[in-house]
Amino acid sequence: MVAELLISLTVFMLAVFVGYEVITKVPPTLHTPLMSGTNAISGIVLVGALIIAGQDFGIAGEIIGVFAVALATINVVGGFLVTDRMLQMFRRGPEDSDR
Repeated sequence: MVAELLISLTVFMLAVFVGYEVITKVPPTLHTPLMSGTNAISGIVLVGALIIAGQDFGIAGEIIGVFAVALATINVVGGFLVTDRMLQMFRRGPEDSDR
């Protein structure tokens, strides 16, 4: 059981590092469309985090699972907020509808 927890923690830390490195390499003009496109992937990550949080890894596993669920939820909500903001940029205002 401890070995499984160490493997899970290692995978989590590698995912954090790889995610940070990938995001920092994306130009600002592509960040918003990519963020809105990855909402489905973030939803899958949230489901995976819920599954891991529900397994019996002891108190350390539960703490890490709750932390993973919180981060995945923040990612999903942030993605939807960014998508909504991006779509508002393309809406016509009242002054544009007269043309």
